[in-house]
Amino acid sequence: MTFDPPASLRYQARDGKCYITINRPESMNALNLELQSALPRAVRAFEDDDDLYVAIITGEGGRAFSAGADIKEMTSFVGTDDDPRRSGARPDGPTLMAIGECRKPLIAAVDGYCFAAGLELSLLCDIRIATRNSTFAIPEVKRSLIAGPGTTHLPRLVPLGDALLMALTGNPIGAERAYTIGLVQGLADDREGLLAAADAIADAIAANPPLAVRDNKRVVTVGVNLPLEYAIHFREKYFDQILQTEDAAEGAAAFAEKRRPEWKRR
Repeated sequence: MTFDPPASLRYQARDGKCYITINRPESMNALNLELQSALPRAVRAFEDDDDLYVAIITGEGGRAFSAGADIKEMTSFVGTDDDPRRSGARPDGPTLMAIGECRKPLIAAVDGYCFAAGLELSLLCDIRIATRNSTFAIPEVKRSLIAGPGTTHLPRLVPLGDALLMALTGNPIGAERAYTIGLVQGLADDREGLLAAADAIADAIAANPPLAVRDNKRVVTVGVNLPLEYAIHFREKYFDQILQTEDAAEGAAAFAEKRRPEWKRR
């Protein structure tokens, strides 16, 4: 899939990694309709590229990962039948939810404000790391709105009381608290350290066989929402499939022969 990013989004590929950067620092990387359409397309392009193994999503400028949807733009359609965010309003309307369907790993590198749609974008990623000065919020309730993944995905990642505290007050929490409750998986002192940490995680993932990474992600993300008995059956289905791959045989052979494996993705 060929992807031609708008100026508001940078898409770079190198060393098996994809870097997707929200590039509206003058607007705190607010997600306008253009970005809400371009981000899922960028993730699909990454997913379709066999030479890329993991993606890092971040925001430009150091002040915000994303402060949320573009409120100024929203005022032209909010409360009308033409609101493109409404279910069924526009079948081709922008939706970030498609990002959560990506089969490859996504890492959110958060630096600064991570609010509303910005936080929800990070929730659609698999791993989140942040600078210590970052803050997180789902303030939609303050605008008489209901958060998207903030109300559905967040309670699956953090204790219910913490999710409700954020959803009902709309107030932000700091990076240390976000780390304590499991919203983020690592903290960095500054932006340089953040990007280095994201690269280190990405490199560790990319060193593993792509088929196993993909299937482990699916077993974990689907299985966590199933009763344990069904999750075990779901896992066994994928376990049986991967046992029949050449990569599984190569992994065992390389270990026995004390050499680096050569993954063939089959």
